[in-house]
Amino acid sequence: MLSKRTIIGIIVGSAIIAIGVYSLISDIGLQTIQVNETFAVGESTSYQINANEHAKQYMKIIGDKFDLKLSSPGNGLQIPQTSHAKEITLEWTHLKDGITVINLQNTGSSELKVVATLEVTSDPILFPFHMMVIISGMIIIGFSMGFTLRKPKGF
Repeated sequence: MLSKRTIIGIIVGSAIIAIGVYSLISDIGLQTIQVNETFAVGESTSYQINANEHAKQYMKIIGDKFDLKLSSPGNGLQIPQTSHAKEITLEWTHLKDGITVINLQNTGSSELKVVATLEVTSDPILFPFHMMVIISGMIIIGFSMGFTLRKPKGF
């Protein structure tokens, strides 16, 4: 017969394992990220997009005046540091696995708005993190099973 503590431990441990497995599976492959950000006058930002070959990227930048620099891996899209006014729309596909770096500087007199749809690959460091969550659930189940053991005479 299982004790109440054991049953609670099994339920909690199973829930933690399920969360870890779901997170592990959902991080496989390309992830689509929606970006909708606004930057004040004089602010700058940079984006580093880590993506596989054939990942499609879309970015629309709207502002009074801004500087843009973009470098894509391989022989992909390359834009040297240039000034732009009003609006620019960028669409490109990664020709090679790697990181695209985008640097933006708002040099105008109004806010700069960035709207983007980016396909990125997950960070590989997340795999061990998800495995730690799964192992934690297993440890909780193991400890809770200890509550069902009979103690030997004399203890």
